[in-house]
Amino acid sequence: MLILFSVFVISLCLYFLYSRYVPVKGIPCIDANSHSEQKKVKLDIRDYNIAAKQMVDDSIVMPIAYLKRYHHEIPGKEIHVIASDHMEKNLGIRFLHNKGFKVVGYTLTNCICKD
Repeated sequence: MLILFSVFVISLCLYFLYSRYVPVKGIPCIDANSHSEQKKVKLDIRDYNIAAKQMVDDSIVMPIAYLKRYHHEIPGKEIHVIASDHMEKNLGIRFLHNKGFKVVGYTLTNCICKD
C-alpha cells in the first residue's frame, strides 16, 4: 500500500512539473506588434501591475489567475498570448487549449523572439 501511495505522489509531482516547465509544442514566439498578428486577439496574462507598466496595444488584460473565471469573455478563438515568463506562458497556453482556444503564438516581455 505504501508503494502505491508513493507512486501516486511521485506521478502527481511529475505532472505538475511537466505542466509548468515543459513548453507546448508547435506554438512559435512571435513579436506581438508584427503585422501578421494584428487580426488575432492579443491576450495579456501578466499581472495587472506589470501589464499597466508595459502596455501592449490592442490587448485584453486578463491575468492568469482570472482565466478560469473569465475565459468565456475572450472574444475570439485564435489567441496570441503575452506573458512575463515561461512558466506563466506554459500554464496559460495549456489552460486555453483545454478550453478550446487555438493559441497561434506567444510573446515573452522579458525575452526577445529569435526570429
